[in-house]
Amino acid sequence: MSVSPSAPPSASPSASSARSAPTQADLFDFVRRTAADSELIASLPLDPEGRTWVRLEGPGGSEAWLIGWPPGTGTGWHDHADSVGAFLTAAGELKENALAARLPTDGWKTLELTDGVDRERRLPAGQGRSFGRHHVHEVLNESSDRHAISVHAYYPPLPQIRRYSRSGSILRLEQVERPEDWQ
Repeated sequence: MSVSPSAPPSASPSASSARSAPTQADLFDFVRRTAADSELIASLPLDPEGRTWVRLEGPGGSEAWLIGWPPGTGTGWHDHADSVGAFLTAAGELKENALAARLPTDGWKTLELTDGVDRERRLPAGQGRSFGRHHVHEVLNESSDRHAISVHAYYPPLPQIRRYSRSGSILRLEQVERPEDWQ
């Protein structure tokens, strides 16, 4: 199976969900405001080897996290299933590698990606992004000597995270994690 580049999904929720659920814009505003809270950012305990995180109260029932990234750490390729989200770098710099393609949501283990699906963003402190459902990416702190800190928010709260491995143009579904695996 091949996956080709696609147009970004619409971020506009239906009128009924707009009243009851935070939008991508709401989540981005939350992570921007939270990342500007220097006292909160300074309170995150940082580990020299592994990522650290603290769960936050997100807007409208969303799931939110403050995450510390030691030098040279990353998430690996993953998605957030049916959740929309936003994240912003509060300190240091993060890099996001993403796929600009809509993947099938179920029933596959291996895909061959076509040319033109890769996107890269550098996100220094104060920069971030929002994303739609089924957004596949990896986030990295490529610094060799400096921690990065970021704020993340997802709605609905993460029902699962699918983890992938990637070798060249081949993307493989490796694992599906549920909330009980990371809380």
